[in-house]
Amino acid sequence: MIAELIKPHIRTIAPYQSARDLYAKASGVLLDANENPIGSVLDDSYSGLSLNRYPDPRQRELRESLGRYLSIPVENLFFGVGSDEIIDLMMRLFCSPEKDSVLIVEPTYGMYKTVADIQNVTANVCLLNKDFTIDPARVLGALSTTDRMIFLCSPNNPTGNLLDKNAIELIAGTFCGIVVVDEAYIDFAHNNASVTDLLKRFNNIIILRTFSKAWGLAAVRCGYAIADPEIISYLFKIKAPYSINVLTEHAVLTALKRIARKDEYVREILSQRELLRNRLKEFDFIEEIFPTDANYILIRLQDARKIHKALMDEGVIIRDRSSQPLLENCLRITVGTGAENEKLLTGLELVASRYYKIHS
Repeated sequence: MIAELIKPHIRTIAPYQSARDLYAKASGVLLDANENPIGSVLDDSYSGLSLNRYPDPRQRELRESLGRYLSIPVENLFFGVGSDEIIDLMMRLFCSPEKDSVLIVEPTYGMYKTVADIQNVTANVCLLNKDFTIDPARVLGALSTTDRMIFLCSPNNPTGNLLDKNAIELIAGTFCGIVVVDEAYIDFAHNNASVTDLLKRFNNIIILRTFSKAWGLAAVRCGYAIADPEIISYLFKIKAPYSINVLTEHAVLTALKRIARKDEYVREILSQRELLRNRLKEFDFIEEIFPTDANYILIRLQDARKIHKALMDEGVIIRDRSSQPLLENCLRITVGTGAENEKLLTGLELVASRYYKIHS
């Protein structure tokens, strides 16, 4: 089934063979990749890393380490330069420009449509319910004959809620294309929220994850996909040879040895999230504080754009999501440290006094 979904010319394309593909575990005198044999100008700063040599194009050590952490086989894992690169690769893998389309369930993360637009793939849209829950019948009913992929985000960005796993299961079991489930914020949700268990039954699900959020490695730019080994093999076929550099690999391998620290950060963020939610209830002009399973809170309030601008003037930057479907007068607030959250609340108090003065 998966092979039938792949663009025909990719099924037979010969992937580029890098020097480290051909001799992955080569040691000794390496004169095959036109590298600087003397060393790197940064060797003193990054002791133990061979920066003058190309990295492993298949990230074997990294995939093994992540696989142990997730209890997932190595052949089900693929790394990219952030999840964004993997979204781009998937679009190239499954969708032919000016011919195929994808279905995006909105409001959601904007990169799905951006990548489709860049690759000249039509982005069809289906809306969530007004409470941001997903209606599988509506999603399946919105499919066109040219749709090759469905993009779902759970917890959804920017609404913060998990999508119903049973709904995702129904969609994956009915749709004859690829169902992408973006779990960038899954670390902040309750146990068993992930759909990884569905991979045992459905080979058309691709799960996206990232080290940017809970792991605190946004600057490193590293994401990964969990999918059927056949899909993973095709992703390796079309990716750039050395997409994950040695510095990135070293940072992620180090992070995977500090899982307890990541878990501690998550607990602190969740604690701050609840404190912030409770404090936001004190502001009369905030009309709704939506439930969240992520590290951000979506609120609906009066004159969102005016308040957004006023907060900017106070040096507090949050995200205006008012232009997205179903999100009129909505702002998204990332949960910060205790001190950052206090600065936000102080800013809201100043804005509140000005707002009511203006409207009295």
